[in-house]
Amino acid sequence: MRNLLLFLWKNNFTLLFIFLELISIFFLVQNNAYHRTSFINSANEVSGNVLKMYSGIHDYFDLKYTNQQLASENALLKTLSSSSFINMSADHFLVNDTLHKQKYEYISARVVNNSTNRRNNYLTLDKGSKQDIKRDMAVISPTGVVGVVVSVSTHFCTVMSMLHKDSKISAMIKKDGSFGPLSWDGSDYRFGTLSDIPNHVQLKAGDTIVTSPYSSTYPENIMIGTIQSYEIKSGEPFYTVRVKLSTAFKQISYVYIVNNTMKSEQDSLENSSQKERKE
Repeated sequence: MRNLLLFLWKNNFTLLFIFLELISIFFLVQNNAYHRTSFINSANEVSGNVLKMYSGIHDYFDLKYTNQQLASENALLKTLSSSSFINMSADHFLVNDTLHKQKYEYISARVVNNSTNRRNNYLTLDKGSKQDIKRDMAVISPTGVVGVVVSVSTHFCTVMSMLHKDSKISAMIKKDGSFGPLSWDGSDYRFGTLSDIPNHVQLKAGDTIVTSPYSSTYPENIMIGTIQSYEIKSGEPFYTVRVKLSTAFKQISYVYIVNNTMKSEQDSLENSSQKERKE
């Protein structure tokens, strides 16, 4: 404090001069239209440059997340490429031969609208019937499950998000194959609830949850999330499992629409089997 007072006393004339100059400039700008306009234009230019610099810094620090997203997408694309399909037969490894039939087709799409704060949430994508998009196609992101297509127009489609009261996904615990339905209770967009897991299954926090093979919509082993916590309610033989979802629903920009080319065949067979049982 003593040093500050000494500084002010030592430089009192300089500080007084600066203060008076600022007052003079203020009155000059305040009472002269030309100077006021010039000052505003200069201030706008300075603030614009500051905002531009801030935006550049913000974008620079966002590069980490962008790079992680691109890396995940590249990994997914490599997984889906033809070189990733291999047929092992006796002593031979066959790649890209006629024995392989593609079951899933992936169409990239951009998210143009999205909600996470409602009880029933939807996304809108920039792909529609012109790109052969149809109802009931699965939608995934580079990090996990997103939802299912429910309506289609010529250039757009609407997706029922996982964050919807009617969303039910056949999920399984990756380490042992135990499966059950996963739904959303409407409370937190970051978490879902997995049920019907028998109480004899050994669970632990961090276990990976993926899509099961018992769905005609989603491919098997698509990431859903990890176990956050679990409990057994009194008198029930099943766990209630809280799952931290792997998809960051507030940050989705690009997704993949998945076409199961054999879905209609599988659905037709299962529907006919159910009718026979009823008869």
